[in-house]
Amino acid sequence: MKLTAVAIIIAMLSPLAAHATLGAAPSAPAASASTPAKRLSALPATPAAPYTMRESHSADGVTIHEYVTPGNIVFAVTWDGPTRPDMTALLGSYFPNFVQAGSTTGHGTGPLIERTGDLRIESFGRPGNVMGKAYLPRLVPAGVDPAALQ
Repeated sequence: MKLTAVAIIIAMLSPLAAHATLGAAPSAPAASASTPAKRLSALPATPAAPYTMRESHSADGVTIHEYVTPGNIVFAVTWDGPTRPDMTALLGSYFPNFVQAGSTTGHGTGPLIERTGDLRIESFGRPGNVMGKAYLPRLVPAGVDPAALQ
């Protein structure tokens, strides 16, 4: 319990990266000395895919995909890279759910899969190759399969 509280306090005091926050409007990337990021592309929504996918890369080499509804709300984020991205920035108000999921699965390097409540998280990999996704089922557009998001 004490470790969880300390992790939350540290995460809230650390600088935020320039990525969209799950459940909020996408944010424009802003570079800083500690967390520069570069927005690479945005694919527009089409009738076949009722969302926009935005890709960015952190200075650490993590690729982040943000999935945005036509109403300009991020319903999912995925990541792939040598380290886990700044989860506080990606998950926003859902970060405590992420911390709680991690504390219930134990401490270690195994996969983290949490499918309860409003937030779905899947994070797995090994040192140097970490990937995952987080999404809000209530915001996923009709006809979109979250399993297909990469």
